[in-house]
Amino acid sequence: MSYVGNICEAFWGGAQDNLGQARIEWRYKPFGRLGESDMSKFLLGMVLLRMISGTLEITAALIMYRLNSVEKALIVNSMLAAVGPFVLITTTALGLIGIADRMSYSKLLWIAAGLTCLFIGIFKR
Repeated sequence: MSYVGNICEAFWGGAQDNLGQARIEWRYKPFGRLGESDMSKFLLGMVLLRMISGTLEITAALIMYRLNSVEKALIVNSMLAAVGPFVLITTTALGLIGIADRMSYSKLLWIAAGLTCLFIGIFKR
Protein backbone atom coordinates (compact mmCIF):
# COMPACT_ATOMS: atom_id res chain seq x y z
CA MET A 1 0.00 0.00 0.00
CA SER A 2 1.32 3.44 -0.83
CA TYR A 3 1.95 6.30 1.58
CA VAL A 4 -1.28 8.00 0.50
CA GLY A 5 -3.12 4.71 0.95
CA ASN A 6 -1.80 4.45 4.52
CA ILE A 7 -2.98 7.97 5.29
CA CYS A 8 -6.40 7.26 3.81
CA GLU A 9 -6.63 4.02 5.79
CA ALA A 10 -5.92 5.97 8.98
CA PHE A 11 -8.94 8.20 8.41
CA TRP A 12 -11.30 5.92 6.52
CA GLY A 13 -11.85 2.33 7.51
CA GLY A 14 -12.24 -0.16 4.74
CA ALA A 15 -15.00 -2.32 6.18
CA GLN A 16 -17.47 -4.57 4.40
CA ASP A 17 -21.17 -4.75 4.98
CA ASN A 18 -23.24 -7.95 5.09
CA LEU A 19 -23.44 -8.14 1.30
CA GLY A 20 -19.67 -8.12 0.91
CA GLN A 21 -19.60 -4.66 -0.61
CA ALA A 22 -16.96 -2.25 0.54
CA ARG A 23 -18.15 0.73 2.51
CA ILE A 24 -16.19 3.65 3.88
CA GLU A 25 -16.47 4.68 7.52
CA TRP A 26 -15.36 8.08 8.69
CA ARG A 27 -13.20 7.55 11.79
CA TYR A 28 -11.79 10.97 12.50
CA LYS A 29 -14.20 13.32 14.30
CA PRO A 30 -12.35 16.53 15.09
CA PHE A 31 -15.38 18.55 16.13
CA GLY A 32 -17.72 16.03 17.72
CA ARG A 33 -19.99 16.86 20.59
CA LEU A 34 -18.65 16.62 24.11
CA GLY A 35 -19.78 13.02 24.61
CA GLU A 36 -18.81 11.84 21.13
CA SER A 37 -15.12 12.69 21.08
CA ASP A 38 -12.24 10.53 22.21
CA MET A 39 -11.06 13.16 24.69
CA SER A 40 -9.92 11.54 27.92
CA LYS A 41 -11.40 12.46 31.25
CA PHE A 42 -8.05 13.82 32.39
CA LEU A 43 -7.69 16.14 29.40
CA LEU A 44 -11.26 17.33 29.78
CA GLY A 45 -10.61 18.06 33.46
CA MET A 46 -7.47 20.01 32.61
CA VAL A 47 -9.25 22.03 29.94
CA LEU A 48 -12.25 22.83 32.13
CA LEU A 49 -10.06 23.79 35.08
CA ARG A 50 -8.01 26.16 32.92
CA MET A 51 -11.18 27.67 31.42
CA ILE A 52 -12.60 28.27 34.91
CA SER A 53 -9.28 29.76 35.99
CA GLY A 54 -9.19 32.06 32.96
CA THR A 55 -12.75 33.17 33.58
CA LEU A 56 -11.85 33.91 37.19
CA GLU A 57 -8.84 35.97 36.05
CA ILE A 58 -10.94 38.04 33.65
CA THR A 59 -13.62 38.53 36.30
CA ALA A 60 -10.99 39.70 38.78
CA ALA A 61 -9.63 42.17 36.23
CA LEU A 62 -13.12 43.57 35.67
CA ILE A 63 -13.66 43.85 39.43
CA MET A 64 -10.35 45.71 39.78
CA TYR A 65 -11.38 48.09 37.02
CA ARG A 66 -14.80 48.60 38.61
CA LEU A 67 -13.35 49.30 42.08
CA ASN A 68 -11.13 52.04 40.62
CA SER A 69 -8.70 51.93 43.54
CA VAL A 70 -5.15 50.62 43.68
CA GLU A 71 -5.53 49.46 47.29
CA LYS A 72 -8.70 47.49 46.59
CA ALA A 73 -7.21 46.09 43.38
CA LEU A 74 -4.24 44.78 45.39
CA ILE A 75 -6.64 42.99 47.73
CA VAL A 76 -8.41 41.33 44.78
CA ASN A 77 -5.04 40.47 43.26
CA SER A 78 -3.82 38.87 46.48
CA MET A 79 -6.95 36.70 46.64
CA LEU A 80 -6.34 35.68 43.05
CA ALA A 81 -2.71 34.80 43.80
CA ALA A 82 -3.87 31.89 45.96
CA VAL A 83 -5.79 30.36 43.06
CA GLY A 84 -2.87 30.24 40.59
CA PRO A 85 -0.67 27.64 42.32
CA PHE A 86 -3.73 25.48 43.09
CA VAL A 87 -4.70 25.43 39.42
CA LEU A 88 -1.10 24.69 38.40
CA ILE A 89 -0.81 21.79 40.85
CA THR A 90 -4.20 20.34 39.92
CA THR A 91 -3.77 20.51 36.15
CA THR A 92 -0.26 19.07 36.38
CA ALA A 93 -1.49 16.23 38.59
CA LEU A 94 -4.34 15.45 36.18
CA GLY A 95 -1.94 15.42 33.25
CA LEU A 96 0.54 13.17 35.02
CA ILE A 97 -2.17 10.75 36.07
CA GLY A 98 -3.38 10.70 32.48
CA ILE A 99 0.02 9.75 31.03
CA ALA A 100 1.48 7.78 33.94
CA ASP A 101 0.71 4.41 32.35
CA ARG A 102 2.69 5.35 29.21
CA MET A 103 5.83 6.69 30.91
CA SER A 104 8.75 5.00 32.59
CA TYR A 105 9.42 5.48 36.29
CA SER A 106 12.62 7.39 35.60
CA LYS A 107 10.80 9.98 33.49
CA LEU A 108 8.14 10.36 36.18
CA LEU A 109 10.90 10.90 38.77
CA TRP A 110 12.48 13.63 36.60
CA ILE A 111 9.09 15.33 36.23
CA ALA A 112 8.50 15.10 39.99
CA ALA A 113 11.97 16.57 40.66
CA GLY A 114 11.28 19.45 38.27
CA LEU A 115 7.91 20.17 39.84
CA THR A 116 9.47 20.08 43.30
CA CYS A 117 12.04 22.67 42.23
CA LEU A 118 9.27 24.77 40.69
CA PHE A 119 7.17 24.72 43.84
CA ILE A 120 10.15 25.48 46.06
CA GLY A 121 10.83 28.52 43.88
CA ILE A 122 7.20 29.63 44.02
CA PHE A 123 6.60 29.19 47.74
CA LYS A 124 10.04 30.12 49.12
CA ARG A 125 9.99 33.36 51.07
